[in-house]
Amino acid sequence: MQETEQTTTNLEIPTEVPVEVKTEEMKTEVLETAPVITSEAVVSEKFSGNEPEKRVSRYAGKNQRPGQRGGRPARPPKEKPEFDTKAIDVRRVTRVVSGGRRFSLHVTMIAGDRNGRVGLGTGKAMDTQAAMDKALKSARKNMIKFNIDDKKTIKHEVSAKYDSSEIWISPNKGKGLIAGSSARVILNLAGLQNVTAKFNGGTKNKLNNARATMKALKEVASKA
Repeated sequence: MQETEQTTTNLEIPTEVPVEVKTEEMKTEVLETAPVITSEAVVSEKFSGNEPEKRVSRYAGKNQRPGQRGGRPARPPKEKPEFDTKAIDVRRVTRVVSGGRRFSLHVTMIAGDRNGRVGLGTGKAMDTQAAMDKALKSARKNMIKFNIDDKKTIKHEVSAKYDSSEIWISPNKGKGLIAGSSARVILNLAGLQNVTAKFNGGTKNKLNNARATMKALKEVASKA
């Protein structure tokens, strides 16, 4: 019995085996074998030519403003009209016919270049734009011209009367444009600045006042 106990004790395997780990040596080895990445390698990978190509607009170089992104081309600048225009009166006119009433628009317009030329015209049509076009065409046909000096005034006093409207126009010494109603629009578009205008009639009809003003300006207008 003693021999069997000895054999069993000799066959026992130790469960714990001491293992020595050199952590410091392993760390040093990893640092020594790791590859070193330089800045040149990063730059070569970033700009290796694999970037996507930039899209070029089909409108590039065609009327494109500096700094403008690709797309629709820039619009050409608008041409300045020969005459400045202003509508002083827009009325709706009714005409009674056998089939009923017909409505149309009546427009009174002033056109001038602010340099001695001014005209008065009227137009009537079913549409507003068509009536304004007719009035502008009539104003160009009835254009008058007179010489303007450096003082932007007329040479002498003038007066005129049309129906119940009567106007008096006189030059002033640097006081500016003093006028009202449709006379102010006509004198401004004609280029007169140092002028005084006054209506003596009691009417407020803008068309009659405008025609009286144009009749007075014809007295100082040039024949050419």
